[in-house]
Amino acid sequence: MRGILRRGVGLSAVLISAEELRDRLAGTGSRIRLLDVRWALGDPDGPQHYLDGHIPGAVFVDLETELAAPPSPARGRHPLPDVSHLQKCARSWGLSQGDTVVAYDATGGMAAARAWWLLRWAGLGEVHILDGGLQAWERAGGTIIAGDEPDPEVGDVVLTSGKLPVVDADTASGWKGLLLDARAGERYRGEIEPIDPRAGHIPGAVSAPTAENLTAEGYFKQVDELRSRFTGFGEGPVAVYCGSGVTAAHQVAALAAAGIDAALYPGSWSQWSNDPKRPVATGPDPA
Repeated sequence: MRGILRRGVGLSAVLISAEELRDRLAGTGSRIRLLDVRWALGDPDGPQHYLDGHIPGAVFVDLETELAAPPSPARGRHPLPDVSHLQKCARSWGLSQGDTVVAYDATGGMAAARAWWLLRWAGLGEVHILDGGLQAWERAGGTIIAGDEPDPEVGDVVLTSGKLPVVDADTASGWKGLLLDARAGERYRGEIEPIDPRAGHIPGAVSAPTAENLTAEGYFKQVDELRSRFTGFGEGPVAVYCGSGVTAAHQVAALAAAGIDAALYPGSWSQWSNDPKRPVATGPDPA
């Protein structure tokens, strides 16, 4: 399978284990910034989940307002934010040049991967997803604290856009390679559609539900398992979409962990299905 870019790949370039994070936080050296990105479709209570308990020193990151631009039918539910807005937010989280960033959630990295992808897209190299999320941290004996944290000192990080590949709707429609649909299989097949205006998938896309990147305990599967999964879908350059470009970032992260580069379609199904000129396929087959 041929990718698009050849940047740092492999598990260590994407993930950090709870044990390694605990040891690095207890040691000295590079500064680690923790981002709590708890968000899930239909669950608006991320800020309360953070207050109920988070990793000490973590800053809550609002996916809806900090990791996305305002929604619209023309751009989708979670368009990419302007890089100047992202930089302002990142500085408010305390990010400075040279920091290592670790993003986590409580859903197997489904939301944290959006922060990982965006910060990589914006030029940061040392960004990781906490493998297994908050649950893994607790299993490793990590401390959880309740309540708010003091505002961090404003950082000086400088972000620039375009460091990871993206595709738009026109490019996705004529994609010469492997287009993966990261949504649940029933949404791909058009059996249900809980939020977007039309049910189905982009013609030619292959169903590859993001949840299948994870073990039953919420950890990313091992490299050989991920590589076997993705190479089984076909060959050629890879692009990924989902409902609104959030869980597709998790798919891009899993592909990167397996050594496969992929482009993200940020508008995803929420943009595609709002355009009546775009064709829709239903059923289990790509076409």
